[in-house]
Amino acid sequence: MAFLLEKHAGLDVHAETARFETAPLEEMLQWTWDRFGDRAQIGTSYQGSGLVIIHHARKLGLDFPVFTLDTGLLFPETYELKQRLEEFFGIQIQSLDPAQTVTEQHETYGGNLWESNPDTCCTLRKVLPLQQKLSHIDVWITGLRRNQGETRAKTGILELYEFDKLRGNHILKLNPMANWSREAVWDYLRENKIPYNPLHDRGYRTIGCWPCTKMAGGESERAGRWEGFDKQECGIHTFLGSNI
Repeated sequence: MAFLLEKHAGLDVHAETARFETAPLEEMLQWTWDRFGDRAQIGTSYQGSGLVIIHHARKLGLDFPVFTLDTGLLFPETYELKQRLEEFFGIQIQSLDPAQTVTEQHETYGGNLWESNPDTCCTLRKVLPLQQKLSHIDVWITGLRRNQGETRAKTGILELYEFDKLRGNHILKLNPMANWSREAVWDYLRENKIPYNPLHDRGYRTIGCWPCTKMAGGESERAGRWEGFDKQECGIHTFLGSNI
């Protein structure tokens, strides 16, 4: 289980996150590996910034395990990309599966749950599998960026959350791409010829489950998700509450 991270263990989260504001990505990843090893893991949905993180880690020889949430509702292009990335990086990406298949969920809740209650659908197919994963690691490395939208504007580079109140366990969340721009991410992907989802070339700014992702204009990178609902996040980056 994830252990309690406190100052007496030699980690001052506030000091480190302030230092990381101007630190290169390589330095942040090396620090994380030196301190936590493979108890720090990269979560990816194959968006550009996460791929930049994986590429840097591989260049540095840091064998962070990589995992993804497989909702059973991803685009065919996304599943194909997973195979291409595994070959490109020389790694195996662990898929986290929901407790129920899509068919079983239909039988339990009736119809397409994402149409009637997308929050519950996201919880079942994304949040719960992630919670199970986080209970077995110490650091969750993400590709969150502040300029992806309003809900992510205050993302800290290093964040500490109380994960399990009953056991007093905490999870450290590292968002080393927080201050990168979209343009910088795409420049890096193209320069290093990293495979990416071809749906981006067809007008999709962000890519999730196919029923809940549409092509959309506008400045927000989250535009096009959950059309018709007052919803901007699936819940995996909000269920932990406020960082401490």
